[in-house]
Amino acid sequence: MAILNIIKYPDPCLRKKCRKVEVVNTEIRKLLDDMAMTMYAANGVGLAASQVGMDIRVIVIDTGQELLKLVNPEIIKAEGTSLMEEGCLSLPNTYVKVSRKKKLVVSALDDKGKRCALNVNGGLLAHAFGQEIDHLNGKLIIDYLPFYKKIFSK
Repeated sequence: MAILNIIKYPDPCLRKKCRKVEVVNTEIRKLLDDMAMTMYAANGVGLAASQVGMDIRVIVIDTGQELLKLVNPEIIKAEGTSLMEEGCLSLPNTYVKVSRKKKLVVSALDDKGKRCALNVNGGLLAHAFGQEIDHLNGKLIIDYLPFYKKIFSK
C-alpha cells in the first residue's frame, strides 16, 4: 500500500465528473487500499478518487465505525435534512456549514464487485457520503457558500 498525493483546490481534476468503473479488478482494489491509507494518514473520514487524481467513481469512508470501500456509489433514496460544518482534505483549513440529506440509501459495488445497499441514518456518515459523492460529480464544499461569501473569500 502507498500514501497518495491529495490534490488541492483549485486543481481542475477536482471539478471533473468521474466516470463509472466497468470492472472491480486488482487495480481498483489496490487503489481502494491506497486511498484508505492516504485518508488515514491525513486524518480524514472520506476520500474520493478525484482527490488523488483519478477520474473514476471510487470512494473510501471511515467515520469510526468501519472502513467502507465503494465503487460507483449513488444515492438512490434520500430524506430529511442535516446541517453540519464540513472540512475537506483538498481544501485545507476551510470549513463550510453544509445542509445535506439526513437519511440515505446508497447503492454501490463493494471491493469484490458485489452489489450492496447501505442504509445511512444521519450524522457524520450521511455527510461523508454526500461530500464524497459530490466529489465524484466535481462539486466541492465551497460550492455551498452563499454568493457574497464566495466573493469575499478570494
